[in-house]
Order: sequence, then structure tokens, then C-alpha cells
Amino acid sequence: MDKKELGIYIHIPFCKKKCEYCDFVSFENCSENIQEEYVKCLIKEIQYNIDIGIFNNYRITTIYIGGGTPSYIKSKYIEGILKKIYEIIPNNELENTEITLEINPGTLTNEKLENYKQSKINRISIGVQSTNNTLLKMLGRIHTYEEFYENYKLLKNTGFSNINVDFMIGLPNQTLDDIQKCIEQIKMLSPKHVSVYSLILEENTKLFDKINSNELEVPNEDLERKMYWKIKKELENLGYIHYEISNFAKKGYFSKHNLNCWEQKEYIGFGVNAHSYLNRIRFSNTENIKEYIKNINEKNYLENRKIHEIQTIEEEQNEFMLLGLRKIKGVSINSFKEKFNKNPLFLYKEIIVKLEKEGLLKVEQDNICLTSKGIDCANLVWVEFV
Repeated sequence: MDKKELGIYIHIPFCKKKCEYCDFVSFENCSENIQEEYVKCLIKEIQYNIDIGIFNNYRITTIYIGGGTPSYIKSKYIEGILKKIYEIIPNNELENTEITLEINPGTLTNEKLENYKQSKINRISIGVQSTNNTLLKMLGRIHTYEEFYENYKLLKNTGFSNINVDFMIGLPNQTLDDIQKCIEQIKMLSPKHVSVYSLILEENTKLFDKINSNELEVPNEDLERKMYWKIKKELENLGYIHYEISNFAKKGYFSKHNLNCWEQKEYIGFGVNAHSYLNRIRFSNTENIKEYIKNINEKNYLENRKIHEIQTIEEEQNEFMLLGLRKIKGVSINSFKEKFNKNPLFLYKEIIVKLEKEGLLKVEQDNICLTSKGIDCANLVWVEFV
């Protein structure tokens, strides 16, 4: 019997400076001692899961190291974590494993990049967010666009070709002219993958407070949508394939990590606040770094874990639809049948008919997918499957 696919997520919660819009679990300017102790504990957590046989029935296809800012810490720590994971991946499978590292401009050196290359990292995701330095400063980013450009050249010169670049839209004071300049830079740089995220205002962030107090103002919904469709049209003209609501890629460079999430494949997370999805159970680690370290050093590994959901078959089916509708191709009817032995066209007949009448959903050959209007109103579609 073929082993099931499994993704691994590693959370590195350290940053040089926390961005003004960020509500992720991350800590700025932590001491070297804390970073070192955290990584030791993270490796112990991986070893514990190896010892209890968690990986025995799986084939690891993706490794994603996110944060925080993974490139902020010493590269020897990233090397150590990956070395431990590689113990359970056969060499012939490692060649086909997508291994992504998130990095931020202002944290890179030639030495780090060479070490990443030696550690078999084969995909880089770099956050630029904007080409406008005023907007970058407003977001609390630690870099200018010029610094990003220098770092991008460093990546290319070191031999990294599979690079994702993150941009944000819907920012305070952002204009369509800013979007055009972003597009021009994408054309010049020609990264293999581009992610475009609309700003989501999260409570307990500095940016939320500034907008709530009218110190800053975000673009209205109409302008934000114009930004999105302008980027979509221009990127498609440049040969990018729009394969997921927020993601564009050159042919052959879709993110396996992204697609596995939207196709409801299983993954396990290691580190503070790392989330996992195994055997229809969703769980995560504690957000408290001191608690995380203490529990692991005392070998109370499961004390770090909080279970969020144990899915019924019906909940798993609903989620399969919701996640799949993030993809531009939508949900494969045949894939649904293979996984659940049911036809989604019959199972969700009333919902599909309703959303079709509202112009939000369409059925095309083997796929149930969003219309253009559905992309703009995706939340109204997804809520039907919650």
C-alpha cells in the first residue's frame, strides 16, 4: 500500500522587529541563548515524533520553514533542524521534496545563503510587500525596496531559482500607481512565483490601532478590488498562472505546500504555535515559548498540545469543499468521489444551485469553481460549507 503524503511545518518565532500588521506568534530581539535553547527543543520534539512512529505510514513531500523570520537566526540552526528531518527521508525521495524557507530582506548574508544551499533548501519565499519605501516604513518593515533588490540578486547569484515574492494590496495610502510599479518590478525580476495578499487588519496590532483611531485609512473595497484585478490581469499577461486566489506561478512552479493545504492533505507542525492536521484531527502547540521549552525539557511533549477539532466525515467533506474552492480550478468532482465515495453535485445540490443562481459558483466539466464574482465574494461562498 502506498504511503500517504505528509507535509512538515517548522515555526521559527524570532524577528529582528515585529511588523505593524503582524499578529503571528513571534518575538523580536530575543537573546542568542533563547534562540539556541528553542531550536534544541524543536529538534527534541521532532525526535520524539520519530520515536513514537508518527512518520511510519507517511511519505514526506514538503517541508516549510516559516515564522517569524527564519533567516533572522543563525543558519546553523536551520541546518540542524533539517539534518534531523532528513534522517527519516530516503535520499531518492529527498530529491523530489519541496523545501521552502521564508526569508526577509535585511537579514541575509552570503554565508547564510551558501549554508541554505548546502542544506538542500530548494525554494525561497521572500517578503517584499511593496516597492514603495514610504509604505514599507508605515508597515514597520526593516528594509527598503533597494535592500530587497540587492538580496534578490544575492539569491539568484547563489543559485536559487525557485523564488516566491510576497506583495500586499489594500494598504493605507496605497494607490493604483503603486500597484503598477510593483508589476513593473515583477516583470524585471521574473520570479517563478508571486503571492498577492490583501491586508487583513488584526486586533492587537499597531496598524489596527492606527486605523481604528483614524490616524491611517485603508482604501475602500472598490479600490482594493481594482488593485487585485489589475495585478491578476498583468501577471497573467506576463505568463503567470493564477492557480489559487492569492497565488500566481510560472508553469511547473506551483507551491506544493500551498496546494497540499487546499487539497486537505495532512501535515505536522513543530515549534511554538505550530499547527497540525493528522487523521482528521486539528491541533496546535502552545503559544507560550517558555511553556513550550519547559515541557519539552521535562519530556512532557503532549502538554504543549491543544486539540482544536476532531472532524466527523461530514465536517471533513465540508472542509474539502471550502479549501478546494480557494483554487482557481476549484474542487475536482472525481477527487471528491475518490476520497468520500460520494458525488458532491448531489451531496451539495441545494448549495450549488443557490450559488450558481447568485453568479458565485459554476460547474465546468470535472470542477466546481468560483466565478469572477465569486472570487470577489469568496467569503460568501465558503461560509456555505462551514
